[in-house]
Amino acid sequence: MSIKPDRWIRKMALEYGMIEPFVEEQVSEGVVSYGLSSYGYDVRIADEFKIFTNLNSTVVDPKDFDPRSLVDFKGKVCIIPPNSFALGRTVEYFRIPRNVMTICVGKSTYARCGIITNVTPLEPGWEGHVTLEISNTTPLPAKIYAFEGIAQILFFESDEECERSYADKRGKYQYQKGVTLPRI
Repeated sequence: MSIKPDRWIRKMALEYGMIEPFVEEQVSEGVVSYGLSSYGYDVRIADEFKIFTNLNSTVVDPKDFDPRSLVDFKGKVCIIPPNSFALGRTVEYFRIPRNVMTICVGKSTYARCGIITNVTPLEPGWEGHVTLEISNTTPLPAKIYAFEGIAQILFFESDEECERSYADKRGKYQYQKGVTLPRI
C-alpha cells in the first residue's frame, strides 16, 4: 500500500469522478487553503452545520442519539461555542475505489487555534459527502469559514482490490448527503 501523489489524485478525480467538484490546484490566498496538494486533497466545509447544545441536558449516546442535542445552522461563518463541537459536511462528494483507503485529518491552521477536525477513514467502495466533527477545545467561541479548507484527505492505494468493500457490506453511511447523524 502506498500514499498517492497529486498526479494520481488528479487522474482519479478527472477520469473516474473520485472527487466532485474537484479543484486542480491549491487555493490559498485570503482563505484557509483547499484543493489538490502534493500528497492529498484539502476538502472544504459546506455552509450547513449542526451545532451541539446542552439545552435539553440529554446524555450523548451513539446508540440512541437525540437529534435535539443539535441546532441546525446555515451560513458563511459558523460559531462553535466554547468546549463544544459542530457537525458539518464536505462540499466535495467522494467515490472511493475498491483498492483505495483514505484517512481524513484536520488542517493545521485550525489546529493551531484549538479547533480539531476528527480523524476519520473513507473505506474502499464508500461514496458520499463526508460528515465531519469539528471540536472547539478552547474556552472561547471559534469561527469556522464555510467553503474554505477544513481537512486533508490522504489516499492510500493497494496493489489489489479488497475482498469486501463498504458498498458490499451495505454500510450505514453509504451515499450520505448532507450532515448525517450517528446510526446503529
